[in-house]
Amino acid sequence: MAKQPEALATFAASARNAGRKPKDIGLAATPETEAIPTDPKKKVDAATKVLREGVFHKDQGADAAVDALPDRTRDVGRKR
Repeated sequence: MAKQPEALATFAASARNAGRKPKDIGLAATPETEAIPTDPKKKVDAATKVLREGVFHKDQGADAAVDALPDRTRDVGRKR
């Protein structure tokens, strides 16, 4: 079964296409919309820090943790 495109990747591609979803993006992922391999532990760590900042209203290092994750909108020409 073909993998589905990531939602954020679809939004990013739409933003680069004058706000319209490109015609080549359908129900199957394209090289532009396929999942970016990311260590699940890093994603959990970032999510935990974001939630802790929301609860405690103190810096928990969320910005740095989120910035360490791949960002499809920032890393358009990235190598995998």
